[in-house]
Formats: sequence, structure tokens, C-alpha cells
Amino acid sequence: MKIYKNISLILIICMTFGLVHAAGPHRVGTTAGNFLELGYGGAGVAMGDAYVSIANDISSVYWNPAGLAYMDKSGLMTDMQPFVVDIYFSMGAFAYTNPMLGTVALSFINTSYGEEDVTTMEHQNGTGETYDGQDLSLQLSYGRKLAQWFAFGFTGKYVTSRISRTDASAFAMDFGSIVNTNFLNKTGKPGDGLNIGMSISNYGGRLQYSGKETKERLDPSDIEGNYPYVPVQYETGEWELPLIFRIGISFSPILTDHQRLILTTDALHPNNNSEYINVGAEYSLKIAPVGKFYLRGGYKGIGMDDSPYGMTFGGGLKMNLLNNYRVSFDFATREIGDLGYLNSYTVGLNF
Repeated sequence: MKIYKNISLILIICMTFGLVHAAGPHRVGTTAGNFLELGYGGAGVAMGDAYVSIANDISSVYWNPAGLAYMDKSGLMTDMQPFVVDIYFSMGAFAYTNPMLGTVALSFINTSYGEEDVTTMEHQNGTGETYDGQDLSLQLSYGRKLAQWFAFGFTGKYVTSRISRTDASAFAMDFGSIVNTNFLNKTGKPGDGLNIGMSISNYGGRLQYSGKETKERLDPSDIEGNYPYVPVQYETGEWELPLIFRIGISFSPILTDHQRLILTTDALHPNNNSEYINVGAEYSLKIAPVGKFYLRGGYKGIGMDDSPYGMTFGGGLKMNLLNNYRVSFDFATREIGDLGYLNSYTVGLNF
């Protein structure tokens, strides 16, 4: 038991040090694969992305893989987020839970950019050809409790990014932990007190684009002769992935047999922006034997320089079915600056 407490203390110190030590130039616009920092899963999105300490469903593969350890059933989840000009964000996941071994999950995060006409200086109305783009992350996650009050998790991911016939790929990792304390615990049950969550997302390699569009045949000339049609390839730079440090706390000021109010806040340090804070709240009403009803709200980007974010809202319904199955529906909407609002539609099934 003592060694687990020491592990959790070390993680807290490391995460806090990372948030403080990394202060400096904000490096806006210096990373690639930014679809990895969008936010996926209606519950977390509706709560202003303040979800690292209360993640306990399949969407934990994005917020904090340690949250997989709190799943009581295996399940499936899909999240769909249609956006402007044919851009479409989506996520899908499957998780298998074993009480003795923990939870293993397979998931993907995908961004489709639709098709565009190919234009050139000679054919400014289009050549008749089209091109498209796609960002994709394939992920394998694992979460497990080491004690009733402590869980850890990690994710390995393969990230690819493509536009037309030029692409890049990299490997990355996520790490996370959740600590359930007895502070403010009115029931004595693990998780009903002050909870602390921590995660590091997208730690790994860099994206370097290459492909047919980076190759060309040039006709260089010099004073000693002419060498026509020399094949050349442009050397592109390497781009970091959006590394994110999260640390958050949550507690329940209202907790009865049928009602619960959770307040949560996360502090984030990304490698491509200033530090900022997210806050959120969730009210749940248990309707026996049907299931639970949820109302959620939050605010994303407090303290961020020139933040495009703001208020978030949403709700959900979790229904009990025959044969011990459970289905859930979640909706969320949040501000995206001048681009208006981005909605999230999430469907889950537990069995």
C-alpha cells in the first residue's frame, strides 16, 4: 500500500513540475496533428473539457486512460462531430473489461476534410481532378486499478496525416492516473470524495511530410553546362505533436441516492499555447429502474491568450435494457470562435 501512495505522490509532483517548468514562449501554430486536442466524447466536451479526474467510460481513451479502470462493463462508443466546409471529426472505441486484469480498449480518432478541386495557374477554375485530406490516430489503451483509491493507464497510438499524395506518420503515448481521496467524502465509498486526475497526451515522435508533391524535376543551369530535368525532392521540416499536460480535481457537493452534482476543474499546459483552465459541472438524476438523466455545462479556455473557446452545454441519457445491457446518448455543443459552434453526438452501448 505504501509503494502505491509513493507512486501517486511522484506522479503528482512530476505533473505539477511539468506545468510550472514549461512556462515560456507560447509557440502558437508550431505543432501538427491538432485534431488530437479537439476533445471527444459528449460528456467531457459538455463539461468544458474538464474531465481528466472523473473519466470513467470508454471516452477515457482520449481524456485519461486510467479512467478505463472504472468501467464496470465492456462496451462500444462512437462520437460524431460534423463541422464547416465538409470537415468531419469522429471517434470510435471498443473496450473489454475484466475485473481481475483491468480494461483493454481499441479506438480510433479520425478527421476527414472532404474533397476540393485541383486548380493551377493555367486552370484556375479547376483541372477536373480533386484531392482530399485525412488525419487518423489508431490507439491501443489499458487501464487498471492498483488499489481501490488509485488507478493508472496508458495508450499507444499511431498517428497519420495526409493531404492529397503527401503524408506523415508518428508513434506517440498517453499516460494517466486517478487518485480517489477521502477528503470531502460523505459516504466512505471510493470516488465519492475529492478526486485527482493527471494525464500526459501525445508524447512521442514528430510528423515529417513527404510524398509525390514534394518531388519535382528541375532544369538547373550553371556556367559550365546545362543539366536538364534533374530529379529533386524538397526537404520538409519536422512538426511536433500537440503535447498536453493535464491535472484536475473534482468533488460532489450534492450526493444522495438519486441525485448528484459534480464540480470539476482542469489545469492544462499545451506545448503550442499558453496555460489555461477548464471548468465543468454535471447534474445527474437517477430514475429507477429506467436509468439516469444528465445535464452538463462548463467553460473552456480560461486564461488562454486570444482564446477561441467559451461556454459549453449538453446533456445525456443512460438507459438500462434487458439482459443487463445499457445504452447511452450524449449531446454537447461548444463555441469555436468565429466558426460558431461545434456539436458532438455520442452513442454508447455497455454489455
